[in-house]
Amino acid sequence: MLYNKVLFTTFWISLISTIAVGQTITSKIVDKKTNQPIPYATIQVSKNEGVITNEEGRFSLNLGDNFSKTDSIYISSMGYEKVGISIQNVTDSIIYIEPKAIELKGVFISNKNLTVDEIMENVENNLSKNYDFKLSHKRLFFRESEFNTVKKLKVDFKKSTIKELNKKFIDSVTSIIPKKSEYYTEVLCDFYNSSEKAKLHIIKAAELYDKNNMGSMDAISKKMETIFKDNVKPDSYLKIKSGIFGTKVQVDSILENDKEASAVKNEIDEQKKKEDKSNFLNNQKSGLKNILSSLFFNKDVLSNFIHKSGRYNFELVDYTYIHDNSVYIIEFSPKWRGDFKGTLYVNTQDFAILRADYENVKPLKNFKLLGIMYQDNLYRNTIIFTKGQNNIYDLKYLEMHRGNIFGFDRPLKVIEKNKHVKGKRKQNELSLDLEAFMSNKNKVEIVVFDSKPITETDYKNSTENKSIQPEYLSAYNPDFWKGYNIIEPNTAIKEFTAVPETE
Repeated sequence: MLYNKVLFTTFWISLISTIAVGQTITSKIVDKKTNQPIPYATIQVSKNEGVITNEEGRFSLNLGDNFSKTDSIYISSMGYEKVGISIQNVTDSIIYIEPKAIELKGVFISNKNLTVDEIMENVENNLSKNYDFKLSHKRLFFRESEFNTVKKLKVDFKKSTIKELNKKFIDSVTSIIPKKSEYYTEVLCDFYNSSEKAKLHIIKAAELYDKNNMGSMDAISKKMETIFKDNVKPDSYLKIKSGIFGTKVQVDSILENDKEASAVKNEIDEQKKKEDKSNFLNNQKSGLKNILSSLFFNKDVLSNFIHKSGRYNFELVDYTYIHDNSVYIIEFSPKWRGDFKGTLYVNTQDFAILRADYENVKPLKNFKLLGIMYQDNLYRNTIIFTKGQNNIYDLKYLEMHRGNIFGFDRPLKVIEKNKHVKGKRKQNELSLDLEAFMSNKNKVEIVVFDSKPITETDYKNSTENKSIQPEYLSAYNPDFWKGYNIIEPNTAIKEFTAVPETE
């Protein structure tokens, strides 16, 4: 992305094209016949420089000084005619492209009229040749959008021997807990990766969320801590029961009132502050590593329709073109024990999957027992590949949706007991009935702008910047990514604004 001769793409900008050296072209790609936006179209001005349209068909391209009005941008998308437009002629905020007519020439029958099962067998046999399993260096942009919703939260107050822990207080805590929250992370980085190891060098990063949600929860925690210290003896233990299950927690291990424990705690807190500086990098590195390891050509993955193809039915339904490559369009659905359905676009010549769109047809995990339930209910992917160096296919774009539901409906008792006091060991008790159901949806976008193989020496010489921290944004900022090559944000991100902080 930020190479010496690379285009600069502006992320946050209005949808108006301008004409000038170093101009920004911002537009929307639309199907001329249906008037529908075209997502994931490639916009290029040279072989290795360009962007991709987002899910709404929008893109922004910031041209550097290396390009003039006489240069052209080239627009290509699966099933459409490739279009070249002179930069000086890109004056509209909408660009229309037409579907490409499919001509069933010998290119589609050159593989001896293979059956769909034979095509899929060739796909699997050519995985190691077509995809990159070795060390590589990728310049990429990584955006993660997380949406949490509390669908139901009911706390039925039963009993409390602590005056402050009354029904009014419990109700106030329930009312403060945010029912909906959004959290966006954006990272521009260099990712050094293989199947065994990874390094990450972050160039720039941002976090977009509402700090008020975090402040509300911090206030609850501080209030609970004060109540706890004022009413519970350090040498007590807590008996926590939910139905027939129970556990003990020593109170003094929580309070840590004595000087020695406080000193240890302070030392741990200082160490944690140092470690927190690298947590962001480690979390992003781990996330990228897990996502890339989950792609369908790897073994032992949830998306197992290639390595466990016997669980699926495949049907050859049509043909099309992707970047001048003729491809089979193959649809698949579960036969037995299969979890996914989708569409594969397979190169007719080398049997590489150039694009895969698929989603789960049933929950991947479904647990329900004793008032506790968990369901892994969403797994939807769009993955696009392009042929890179050494005729190996590299990831160009990935959009992944994951989601789950968690809930419980159980009684809860917290009982303070103390064996060092006279009389009954039981000191205090809090009794509640809890019913809560929450959903989490996570969307990941990865755009790879450049990918190349590297040696072990290159990997050893690469560096990580563990101290880098993301910049906090309380609202969409049209200037934050100005001059960088990334993917245009969707409308939800552009319209996000945190509630102003209160005094």
